[in-house]
Amino acid sequence: QLVTGLRWNENLPGIPDKAYRYQACRDSGTFLGLGTVTGSVAIHIAFSLLYYVREAHGIVVTDVAFIPESRRGRELLGEHEAALLSVAVDSRCKLHLLPRRRSLPVWLLLLLCAGLIMATILLLQLAFPGFL
Repeated sequence: QLVTGLRWNENLPGIPDKAYRYQACRDSGTFLGLGTVTGSVAIHIAFSLLYYVREAHGIVVTDVAFIPESRRGRELLGEHEAALLSVAVDSRCKLHLLPRRRSLPVWLLLLLCAGLIMATILLLQLAFPGFL
C-alpha cells in the first residue's frame, strides 16, 4: 500500500531535476539498481548507497538488471555480493560487481562493547577517586 502511494515523477525541493530509470530488486529484495539519463549507475541497499559509477556509459542508461540468485547466478558472482548489468542507448552492456561487505562476528562486537564499558569505568575511577 505504501509503494502505490509513491509519486515517482515528483522531486523534492533542493534535489536537482534528474531523471532515473529504476528497476525491481533481485529475488532476495536486498538491492535496488538505478540508471540515470547521464549514464551513471548506482546500487542501493535499503538506506545506503553501496556502489556508484558516474557516467559509466556517458549516455542514457535504458535498462538495468541484477544477475538472478540461482545456482548458476551464484557461480557467476564468485566472491561478489551482487552483479548488475546495465545497457545504454549506444547498445553497450556493462557488468557492475558489488564486492562483499565485511562484517564483524557478534562475539567480537560483544567483547569490544564489554572492553569499552570496563575502560570507561576505569577512566572514571582515575578521574574521580572514590567513584565506585
